[in-house]
This record gives sequence, structure tokens and C-alpha cells, in this order.
Amino acid sequence: MEGNKISQSPKSEKLALSGLSLAELEAFVKEMGLPKFRAKQLHTWIYSKWAGSFEQMTDLGADLRLKLAERAKIGSLEQKHLEVSKDGTRKYLFALPDKKLVESVLMTFQDRDSLSACVSSQVGCAVGCSFCATGYLGFKRNLSSTEIVDQVMSIQRESGKRVGNVVYMGQGEPLLNTENVIESIHKLIEQVGIGGRHITVSTSGIIPGIRRLAKEKIPVTLALSLHAPDTMTREEVVPITKQYPIAELMESLREYQSVSNRRITIEYVLLAGVTDSADQARELAELVRDINCNINLIPYNPTFDESGVAYYDRPSIDVQRRFANLASRSGKTVTIRLERGTDINAACGQLHNAYGK
Repeated sequence: MEGNKISQSPKSEKLALSGLSLAELEAFVKEMGLPKFRAKQLHTWIYSKWAGSFEQMTDLGADLRLKLAERAKIGSLEQKHLEVSKDGTRKYLFALPDKKLVESVLMTFQDRDSLSACVSSQVGCAVGCSFCATGYLGFKRNLSSTEIVDQVMSIQRESGKRVGNVVYMGQGEPLLNTENVIESIHKLIEQVGIGGRHITVSTSGIIPGIRRLAKEKIPVTLALSLHAPDTMTREEVVPITKQYPIAELMESLREYQSVSNRRITIEYVLLAGVTDSADQARELAELVRDINCNINLIPYNPTFDESGVAYYDRPSIDVQRRFANLASRSGKTVTIRLERGTDINAACGQLHNAYGK
């Protein structure tokens, strides 16, 4: 897409409309020789009525619907698999036009009406966090902004439920695909109608990406996947620490906060005997003391090697609570994440790996 001109796909591939902006839809109908108001009709059917086919667009004539179907399709994603948890969590495996696979999750919560979608930003991931199933897939490619947005729209079309919150916590490192992620955020706000304050971007600590996101000045929440307060442990579990040291990373958070004035979320995975010690809880409290943040503790959701052995163990609930109590001495709000979808392949990369096998 360049200057609102639609980039033509190969003749054999139809243009996916779900994920396009109104300006992009206007460029599409112009190229088809249609009046401009048709773009608004398409926009309404896609984003307000969640139409899954042109046949559902009943205020368009039959000839026009046929003409559109010859040139375009609604979504870019094909649902390959769906798992539904007893707690209502829905885990999707989508195939992209090039047949590569990505995961998305729809989460429901009993104490709130709004639903949250967890979306992927890349196929695979290059960061290689040692506890994450996505890292074992390796990096394949970035997702386009359209492919990111269409995850949300595909979830809404399948579930019939409105997504109120979006978290970029699926496959991939969002801030290694920064421009497409930023463009997709703008589309979620302006086209889908999800407020910026209901969007969270998670990063393993890509400092240039954090600074680029700050420059954009969009009111999203930044979540840092910290996972260890000391360099030695963090280099083990989050190898990119060698490129972006903890001290520089903390400074980039302060810079982000000075521009955005937004509270940051510190994500911290609890791995038994690795990241869950009392000393590490105290170090974490000290590390974030001057940063306006909340701390979200994540009990490890096991991933397994080819022989079925878990890479790490999960700490007991008593250890989790002890860690939370010590970390709260920073004066920050500390929560232990409410788990969703534990009876299905809900953690990043698990469904993709299982489906591949």
C-alpha cells in the first residue's frame, strides 16, 4: 500500500479487505470503477457487521456482489483449528495466504464484560526465550498490518463476540516488526473502534522499538517481558539481553514514560529454581522502584521437548505468593496472572507445535 494505492496481488490471489482502512477501501473501489460511497458500505459491513462474505452484504446488488467476489475476499486468514477451553478461552490457529501458521486467543473473564484478543505479530520468533514454545519454531516472517488486524476481525466473525481489548502477546516480538504493528494499532483504533488505552504491546526489550513506539505518541500500554532482574539469569531465559542490557532497557522505559505518561506493565515469568527466589523478588522490587508500573507474575505454563519432558518446572502456589509479597515492597501493585485455557494448548506456540506434529 503506497499513498492509499492498493498494491496488486498476483492475479491468482484475491485482495483481502478485512484489515484495510477506509482510505484503502476507497482506493480499491476506485480501481474497480465504483463510486466512492461503496467503500463506506464495505467498511460498515466488515467492521460494524462482521460480514464473512459478500453474499451477506444485502444492500449491494447481486451483480456487484459477484463482481467484488471475483476480485476480492473478506479475510486473509483461514481458520485451520480451534480449541475451546472449559473456561471459555478460544485458541485459534490461522493459515496465512502463504500457508504459514499463526495463533490467536480470545479470552473471557467472569469479572468483566469486555473480551480480550491476544494476537501474533510474526510467524515464529527470533528472540528465542528459553521457556517459550514460539521460540522453538524459529523466525519465518513478519505479519502485515492487515494480517494482524484480520486476526481480531476473524475472531469476532467466528465467535460472534465483540473484542474490547487487544494484547500483542501472541507469536513473535512486536517491536521487531514495529512499523506494521504501529500501522495495525492505528487501524484497530480508527477502523475497528478499539480505544488505544485498551491495547497493550508486549516486548522482550527491543530498545529501538520502545523509542519508536514512544515517538508515535499513541495511548497504548507498554508491557515489558522482564522475567529476571539480574543479567546472568535474564541472558539465560531472554537471550536478547546480551544485545540490550538491563540498565539500558530500564532507561528506555523511563524515556518512554516521560513521553507517554502511561503506566508500564512488567511481565515476569516464574520458573521454579530459576527466576522465583526471594533474592530475585527483592532485586525486582529495587529495579522498578522509580518506574510507574504494575508487576504481573506469570506462573510457568509448561512446554515440552520432543520426548515429552518439560523445559522448566512451575513453582508452587506458596512460592508464587512469597515472591509476590516480596516484590510488592516496591510499592507497586503485584498480581499473579489469572490463567486461561490451561486445559488446551493456550500458551504461545503450543497449538502451532502440536498441529505441526
